[in-house]
Amino acid sequence: MNRMLSKCPVCAGDLYVSEMACSGCSTRIQSPFERCQFCSLSPEHLQFLEIFLRCRGNLSGVGAEMGLSHPTVNKRLDALLAALGLREEEETPLPSLVRVNGRDNDRRRILEMLDRGDITAEEATRRLREL
Repeated sequence: MNRMLSKCPVCAGDLYVSEMACSGCSTRIQSPFERCQFCSLSPEHLQFLEIFLRCRGNLSGVGAEMGLSHPTVNKRLDALLAALGLREEEETPLPSLVRVNGRDNDRRRILEMLDRGDITAEEATRRLREL
């Protein structure tokens, strides 16, 4: 089965579940349903959460399994908590590194996502090259 989308592929708006079906008898129920707070997490956040739970919350164990430094693990945990609405994300201003043809906002957004641990370095590199 495909993973449920959390954002509209056309406008990037939030999606909501409006129909459920029984796999046994095909009964269908239509109504706006509340979405699970974990359903909208990015694959990177879900992977971090799974490793965090497997390591029973031991950040050193998470770092060892993911090959990350302790400060990076802390940042990823903070980003996960912010994504779940359990902690306000701290605003850490990034230096103005690149100013080319009005693409500053896109570049800054990509760098901020990388800094929070929302995307990998490889994904950030790919996105920056596409600008």
